[in-house]
Amino acid sequence: MAEPLKYTVVIERSETGYGAYVPDLPGCGATGKTETEVRERIRAAIEIHLRSMREDGDPIPQPTSTAAIVEVAA
Repeated sequence: MAEPLKYTVVIERSETGYGAYVPDLPGCGATGKTETEVRERIRAAIEIHLRSMREDGDPIPQPTSTAAIVEVAA
């Protein structure tokens, strides 16, 4: 069995809940009222996005994005 793909997901908080997107998969995003909900939804969105790409014969992009938290003085 092939190794699972591990995509970087950016989660942002807004006034109404949370949003998430995948930099390596343009157009793949999700929203939710809680962070837990948006995490569940983005996982499902990635699976659907990749399935659609396969069905269309598009190549599946390898994960290349990373994220980091950078600490700076306030």
